[in-house]
Amino acid sequence: MADKVDAPTGSDSGSLAKGGDSGSGPKAIIKNVDMSEEMQQEAVDVASAALEKYNIEKDIAAQIKKEFDKRYSPTWHVVVGKNFGSYVTHETKHFIYFYIGTLAILIWKS
Repeated sequence: MADKVDAPTGSDSGSLAKGGDSGSGPKAIIKNVDMSEEMQQEAVDVASAALEKYNIEKDIAAQIKKEFDKRYSPTWHVVVGKNFGSYVTHETKHFIYFYIGTLAILIWKS
């Protein structure tokens, strides 16, 4: 399946907010998803932890990828940033695009 993603988007239509357990920090705004609810929550949790640990987008993406490869077997791809366009082909039920604050996070498996 192929999905086109442009970041940033000016619309929040179809967005779902997922809050963290502690209520601290910005909530995740899901923009586009083809993933189980459980895996979506894992994506948000892993991304939030990476954001707390790292400040550089490349390092955040690398941490998320390592975690997803470990938890759900390879091969996962991750893009983190504030301004990018993409067009990706992913395995069914293995794609999520969301924001945490102003940072867009795109995760997919191929």
